[in-house]
Amino acid sequence: MLTDLHSVAQSCAADGTGLGAFNVIHLENARTFTRAAEESERPVVLQISQNAVKYHDGMLEPIALGTLSVAKAADVPVIVHLDHAEDEELCRRAIDLGFTSVMYDGSHLPDDANREATARIVEYARAAGVSVEAELGEVGGKNGVHDPSARTDPGDAAQFVADTGVDLLAVAVGSSHAMTTRGAELDFDLIAALRDAVPVPLVLHGSSGVSDDGMQAAIRAGMTKINVSTHLNKVFTGTVREYLAEHPDVVDSRRWFAPATAAQEAEVARLLRLYAEA
Repeated sequence: MLTDLHSVAQSCAADGTGLGAFNVIHLENARTFTRAAEESERPVVLQISQNAVKYHDGMLEPIALGTLSVAKAADVPVIVHLDHAEDEELCRRAIDLGFTSVMYDGSHLPDDANREATARIVEYARAAGVSVEAELGEVGGKNGVHDPSARTDPGDAAQFVADTGVDLLAVAVGSSHAMTTRGAELDFDLIAALRDAVPVPLVLHGSSGVSDDGMQAAIRAGMTKINVSTHLNKVFTGTVREYLAEHPDVVDSRRWFAPATAAQEAEVARLLRLYAEA
């Protein structure tokens, strides 16, 4: 069932459980992640990023409408979320298409400009009943740069939420985007301080670089929405490499896509259970 992010995230925050959020690059990802959520009996966030839209030649509608269709048919709550959108118009397009959440990422802007742009998106989204996530204190790893030293100040975070009215806030606490190893060291004391200071659920970006124990500890400290992408891409691609090495004559893409999606499904189900047991 297609659901809004705000209510699900608030419920998970109250329960002390994590909400898994996984990136949809191909339409098959949407069904794979939803099957895993149904198996785990957990809600899930299906994320389409601005980079994914660029990959699809800038066409949001085909991948979005397919993902929305999958979400509506699911037996568990599913949020369809626009991730890391730096383009305000793309946020409005997603809202108009029926997304139930958008992340406007103005972290690259000067602080005042970030707050003003985020507030504009919140106003537009509110009229449609759509949740808004934003980022304060740029999380490392964008454009190939790993900078786990970035940190979000709790007082600044609380003021940002008050100024913009966002429903969730992504914060910098030691993780980094696009990590292919899982050795990130999170600042759990800072997470707890942010949880106490900020009146909305917190989002951990760059979770692919965080160990299982680290993710559970982050949830216990106060994180709610847990974003994972690169880790699942590794699972998928590694399975494809193994299959094609064992079956060098295969040319039908369905033959190698099936085991790769099955491996992703199993890992997403495992992560969702892990987040629920934190």
